[in-house]
Amino acid sequence: MTNRFNYPTDREAHNAARAKALQALLIEKGVITSSTVDTVLQVFETKMGPFNGAKVVARAWVDPAFKERLITDTTAAVAEVDGLPDVMTGAEGEHMRAVANGPGVHNLIICTLCSCYPWPVLGLPPYWYKDPTFRSRAAREPRAVLKEFGLDIPTSTEVKVWDSSAQIRWFVVPERPDGTDGLGEEELAALVTPESMMGVAVATAA
Repeated sequence: MTNRFNYPTDREAHNAARAKALQALLIEKGVITSSTVDTVLQVFETKMGPFNGAKVVARAWVDPAFKERLITDTTAAVAEVDGLPDVMTGAEGEHMRAVANGPGVHNLIICTLCSCYPWPVLGLPPYWYKDPTFRSRAAREPRAVLKEFGLDIPTSTEVKVWDSSAQIRWFVVPERPDGTDGLGEEELAALVTPESMMGVAVATAA
């Protein structure tokens, strides 16, 4: 997936060097302190990330009434889930909306303008999500793009593309995998990946 859109092979090192140079300049100018970046990283490691979305999806899998509320009023439903941090309605989470995959329909999340993304439930967006080629092609030919991700959607299944923005940030409730009837919420959450909540993959049983 990392080479799917022909990124330069040194992109990680190049961007890391730029980030470090910018960090050093901001510290020198007194805009931030040396601990600021560490604090931000800790937030994404412990509070904002796909582990939150996985808990929400797992609850939706075991509780049909909750799933309905999640689709109808995502913010209110997410607030019902115990153990989620207090950042769920903070930055990038103010206007989250969920859509559910099901028989005959598969949902795909993109952002044609830039890289709007529901940080509280998915963390930071991956490189390919921000790539102009992905953003334009996914809007024009979603089935072809999904196939390149290894997801061959039958022609009988409708593919719906949802365009995130500053007004609404979408995420997908993937279908519950077969053979998971005896699993609890924590075990089910372990089956949910960021890609399945973006619609470029499906959740599968371990």
